[in-house]
Amino acid sequence: MAAQSRELRALARQARQAMRAGTPLPSPCVGVCRIGDDGLCLGCARRLDEIGTWLHADEPARQAIWQRVLRRRGLPTGA
Repeated sequence: MAAQSRELRALARQARQAMRAGTPLPSPCVGVCRIGDDGLCLGCARRLDEIGTWLHADEPARQAIWQRVLRRRGLPTGA
């Protein structure tokens, strides 16, 4: 699980940079894709509805998803 956590932290850095630059955000997916008892993906901390809408979401919606993921994982949210 530590490797996925490191990968998510790296993606989070990329996402914060993309938010600052106004460029497309990377997906939070780290390839674990298992939903825990709390309803969150064990890899990326998204809910099923967030995972399902990611592909067709516009950048503001993706940014909102990333902000929730960052808060859920206790990572810096500053864009």
